[in-house]
Amino acid sequence: MAKLWGGRFQKETDRLVDDFHSSISFDCRLYRYDIAGSAAHARMLARVGIITPPEAEAIVNGLRDILEDIEAGRAEFSISAEDIHMNVEQMLIERVGEVGKKLHTARSRNDQVALDVRMYLRDEIDATVNLLEELTGTLLDLAEQHTGTVMPGYTHLQRAQPVTLAHHLLAYCQMFGRDMERLRDCRKRVNVMPLGAGALAGTTFPLDRDFVARELGFDGVTENSLDAVSDRDFAVEFCAAAALIMMHLSRFCEEIILWSTAEFGFIELDDAYSTGSSMMPQKKNPDVAELIRGKSGRVYGDLAALLTMLKGLPLAYNKDMQEDKEALFDAVDTVQKCLRAFRPLVATMRVKEKNMARAARGGFTNATDLADYLVQKSVPFRQAHEIVGRAVAYCLEQGKSLEELNLEEYRQFSPAIEEDVYPAIDIARCVEERAVTGGPAPAAVKQTINSTRDKLR
Repeated sequence: MAKLWGGRFQKETDRLVDDFHSSISFDCRLYRYDIAGSAAHARMLARVGIITPPEAEAIVNGLRDILEDIEAGRAEFSISAEDIHMNVEQMLIERVGEVGKKLHTARSRNDQVALDVRMYLRDEIDATVNLLEELTGTLLDLAEQHTGTVMPGYTHLQRAQPVTLAHHLLAYCQMFGRDMERLRDCRKRVNVMPLGAGALAGTTFPLDRDFVARELGFDGVTENSLDAVSDRDFAVEFCAAAALIMMHLSRFCEEIILWSTAEFGFIELDDAYSTGSSMMPQKKNPDVAELIRGKSGRVYGDLAALLTMLKGLPLAYNKDMQEDKEALFDAVDTVQKCLRAFRPLVATMRVKEKNMARAARGGFTNATDLADYLVQKSVPFRQAHEIVGRAVAYCLEQGKSLEELNLEEYRQFSPAIEEDVYPAIDIARCVEERAVTGGPAPAAVKQTINSTRDKLR
């Protein structure tokens, strides 16, 4: 098949080069956007008098037929046509004849691919935000059920202070909320229309770029033709946001993996979201969570690939930039698949409330509350800290908890300790007293649940 760009060439492209050079195997997913952009470009060419209205109508109708055939599986893409842009154009010429050759007037594949990728990513950002909204809604539903489910909070993976499961889940709601904010902010920079930049220097034709932008739902047009065709910041920015989403999912998965062990015993995963061992019949493995944790590295790699590809490129377009799509597509696919798998995993897990409460009562998670109690008795905090530290050391020697010490034992550490110490270090009360905004007290948690739901709306 003759190349649409082959006029100055005396030899055919080597088959090996055709295969190496071609991107149709992966950029074929852009067909809807390529066709929509081409139709808008044709209507604009007619609007400014570069082609006639009947020619534009023939082109648009031909593009519509191509779209129907692709979606029905009747169209075949050709490696020799290199990419989705040339494939669509070749199909158009075969269908509508010479008039199809006029479509590419005042346009380059450089600004065409920039347009297609922006339109594609705009839709995928919206889809990813929707998945994050659904996940956050699931976490809020679960949090509402567990505002009173006490569990240990951890620092350094050591039991630290008592919190609630609801409070723990809401921490991830905050992370996913920031992820949605980043994606929405990224979308603003994605939604700028590059068509009309040409290969790098615009065109001498009197294009109406604002018309095309309105037709395709863009907020505005690019203001520098060199930047328009060489900019992939928006793709890097999405991959950076996707990497953060995957990092948040991976952290959550790590906790789910730990919580599902016999050592923790905080949750049990549903059979539908677990797997077994080919050798050990007793095993119930958290493979979905482990896979999501593993796939975070894949998205990090996509981000690194884009940054590395772009870091040494002079202006304007370079063929290196064909490498943007596989990394971007993989990041989109991976983050969306992980979000789809993770939401039902969390929604169906069984919470073992008694085990969580038992763990919260161990490890001296109420030690800080004992120190605060002493502060309320006019003991300076640093002195109170030392007193409680010695009391904990004594408990460890005696095999007791702070609640199990009698008043006589307490008084050997401080005469300020009285009978009212016992309600002060009750685990449930320790949580209830942490009613500061953003704290784990049930009242504060319910307030956060409501405010988070309001943001989702």
